[in-house]
Amino acid sequence: MSERIRVAIAGLGRGSHFFPAFRSHPATEIVALCDPDEGRLAEAAKATGAQELYTVYEKMLDRARPDAVVVATPMHLHAEHSIAALQRDIHVLAEVTAAVNMNEARWLVRACQRTRAVYMMAENCNRYKSCMLVEAMVSAGLFGEVYYVESEYLHPLPFLHHTPEGRPTWRYYWHVGINGHTYPTHSLGPCLQWMRERPERLSCIGSGRWSDLEHDIEDTILVQCKTSSGKLIHLRGDLLSRRPFSLNWALQGTKGAYEGGRGPGARHWVWLEGYSRDPEEWLPLESFEAEFLPELWRNPPPEAADPGPGGSTYFTVLDFVAAVQGLCPPTIGIHQAMDMTLPGLVSQESIRRGGEWLPVPNSRDW
Repeated sequence: MSERIRVAIAGLGRGSHFFPAFRSHPATEIVALCDPDEGRLAEAAKATGAQELYTVYEKMLDRARPDAVVVATPMHLHAEHSIAALQRDIHVLAEVTAAVNMNEARWLVRACQRTRAVYMMAENCNRYKSCMLVEAMVSAGLFGEVYYVESEYLHPLPFLHHTPEGRPTWRYYWHVGINGHTYPTHSLGPCLQWMRERPERLSCIGSGRWSDLEHDIEDTILVQCKTSSGKLIHLRGDLLSRRPFSLNWALQGTKGAYEGGRGPGARHWVWLEGYSRDPEEWLPLESFEAEFLPELWRNPPPEAADPGPGGSTYFTVLDFVAAVQGLCPPTIGIHQAMDMTLPGLVSQESIRRGGEWLPVPNSRDW
């Protein structure tokens, strides 16, 4: 590898969110960009200084020969594009989800086993300030043994399902065109980080179809997961209902509870044995920052605020670069990526069978 890590970025919609972090990192430089939209390519070249521009992904890998690639292409291409890079021993930072079917998931795991390159999934919710603070408090034992976690990902995207000209986008087919929880990683990322057990089996049910949009997914999806020790994970996914965006989490442990903010301006609250003065006193989460907030959030650089929610994309890039440099394992390596991706794939079969409980494969056994 050259002295600086030569980075290519494929898919310049979501991929543009990675520009500030890679441009500001002293160990990286953006050398190549790929997107089928030549106008978008030209604009991105001005923003990044990248000299090599491509409309075909494999040509970029072979001709630019980057050390690492960000796979921010449409979701159904993530596994294919990740595998192509890994087969060339190019490090991969891949957007979510990792794969859209079980065969792809197995092929991706196999590619990771056969390469010298690092694979990391770019699930950014784990790096939210509030999620990292809760994780630090979990690690310190403040909640006791965590046995229940939940999350809601409510993100109606009708304007993204079709182009302004009325043509369906990839989201029309892969987000709302398949029944089940098609986009579970934002919810599962922090949940699994706090619980530290993977989903072993699950059941998925839906509310039926209530919106007047043309779609195959049911408006609200509920997924219940059980771990090997019997702990419970509850997920609600909704990509269609008429309402504003909301993403929140909660947990219950043997010594306390966390309730993430819901609604505009809502605060995060915790109840903790030994901290709360009575059984009804909830404490603001931010009151624990002085003691438990991770160091990286205490004085974040300007790039951490732009773009992406709460600087999480910036910190995701820091994690990836450190893994490529061999300083630490990737924070979300291939098996953690599968733990967040496979439940969504299994949910599609469970809802088809009327909510039947089904096992979630463990990629570590493949």
